[in-house]
Amino acid sequence: MAGVSEGASGVSDPRLSAYVLGYEGYLLHGFTPGTHVGMPGSALTVIITIGESIHVPVSSHPEQPGGHWDMLASGLTVRPAVIAHNGFQHGVQLNLTPLGCRAVLGMPAAALGSWIVDLADLLGPRATELRERLAEPVSWPERFAVIDEILLRHIAPVRWDDELTHAWALLSGPDPAVRVAEVADEIGWSRRHLGNRFGAEFGITPKDAVRVARFERSHQLLREPVAPPLATVAAAAGYYDQAHMAREWRELAGMPPSVWREHEEFPFVQDQPVAEVGGWCHE
Repeated sequence: MAGVSEGASGVSDPRLSAYVLGYEGYLLHGFTPGTHVGMPGSALTVIITIGESIHVPVSSHPEQPGGHWDMLASGLTVRPAVIAHNGFQHGVQLNLTPLGCRAVLGMPAAALGSWIVDLADLLGPRATELRERLAEPVSWPERFAVIDEILLRHIAPVRWDDELTHAWALLSGPDPAVRVAEVADEIGWSRRHLGNRFGAEFGITPKDAVRVARFERSHQLLREPVAPPLATVAAAAGYYDQAHMAREWRELAGMPPSVWREHEEFPFVQDQPVAEVGGWCHE
C-alpha cells in the first residue's frame, strides 16, 4: 500500500509574523515503518503530536539519549537527528524564528541549543491546552487558529538591537556569497565581538549560520520533483563544487546528498506547500 499524506500548511496571524514562520499540519499513514533524517535548519522546531508520540532514537545533541515526546522544542544545530516512525505520524509543527524563541518560549535560542526539550517544561499549562485543543476533531485551519489564539494570549514582544538583527538577516539569508568578516565590518563590530554576541543568542557560530543557510538552499533544490544535477545544485547553493557539498552534507545530514535523494521516501511535513523554512524535523 502506498503511503498517504493528508497534511496542510498555514501562516500565523500577522501579529506573530516576526516570531512564527508557519504552521505545518501532518497526517501520514500507510507507509512502511522506518526512519528519516531531521535536518539542521535556520528555524527552531516545535512539534505537538496528535495521538502517538514522536520517537527520536538519535538526538542532534551528542550527549542526549533518544526518547519519545508528546510535545517538543529544539533549537538551532549543525547535527542531524534520526526520527523513527511506524508508518504513521500526526501532529503540528511550528517553525519559530530565533526571535520567536524569546517571545514564545521566553529564552534565547542558545538556551535550547541542539537539545530536545519537552514543551510542557517550557510552557506549562499552555502546552497542555495546545495539545488538548489540537486533538479535537477540527480542520487544519481551525487548529492553526487555535495556536494563534493561545500564542497571542501569552506572547511577550521582544526585539534585538539593530546590529544583531542585521547580522542574523545577512548570515542566515539567501546570499551565497556572504562573508562573516564583511558582515562584522558592515555592522561595525569586530569579528570576535560578533562571534560572542551571535553565539550567546543563537547557540551557533556566524560561520555555522552561513553553512546551514547554504545547506538549506541545496536541500530545497534537491526536493524539487525533478531535482537538478548535483553539480548544478552545488553551484546554485553557493558551494565551491560538488565535492564540497557532499562533505557538508555528510556533516549536517549524516550522508551525502546522492544517498539521501535515493533512500528518503517518507514525506514529512516539509512536503506540503509552505514557505521555505527549515527545522531539524525537515528531512
